[in-house]
Amino acid sequence: MEYNTQQRKLPLPEYGRSVQHMVDHALTIEDREERQRCARTIVNIMGGMFPALRDSADFNRRLWDHLAIMSDFQLDIDYPVEVVKRESLEVKPDRLSYPQKNIRFRHYGRFIEDLAKTAADMPDGEEKQRLLFLVASHMKRDYLNWNKDSVEDQKIFDDLSLLADGKVQLSTADFRLAEQRPFIPRKKQMGGSQKKKY
Repeated sequence: MEYNTQQRKLPLPEYGRSVQHMVDHALTIEDREERQRCARTIVNIMGGMFPALRDSADFNRRLWDHLAIMSDFQLDIDYPVEVVKRESLEVKPDRLSYPQKNIRFRHYGRFIEDLAKTAADMPDGEEKQRLLFLVASHMKRDYLNWNKDSVEDQKIFDDLSLLADGKVQLSTADFRLAEQRPFIPRKKQMGGSQKKKY
């Protein structure tokens, strides 16, 4: 018995080894008309494997592209559409730039740091105070998820001040943050049905 792992790697494994054998057979056909008919049949079979994609605009062109790829661009037929070129498949995409900014407190994350700076730059008023309270509450939740110990509100306010480059000075006299519990996932019971609690 020959395992698939012992056989050659398929260029497009989503079509399976049977379709690849059909393409390999089409390469051996000498009569051009017969080879063309065989290619059309293979494309029809490939299209039948993914009926949900039939409504997409470039479905037919994509099938012919796949046939060319599976034949390693060796199949000499009259393609009804312009197929992809081998060179375009070998082009590597440009490297994506990744932000290299350091995060001062990793357990709060970049988003909280940006929010703290945004809140610090807002004009004084009720909206600024509300945003600061929301940011501090979220910071406390993040801190407890990271540390699992209790944390004083003043520690959160000091960290918020550091994140806002000293533009925000809060104390426990200004705000009182709600008690937060760290998120601990519940274990699922093995077997038996769980009763819903209302």
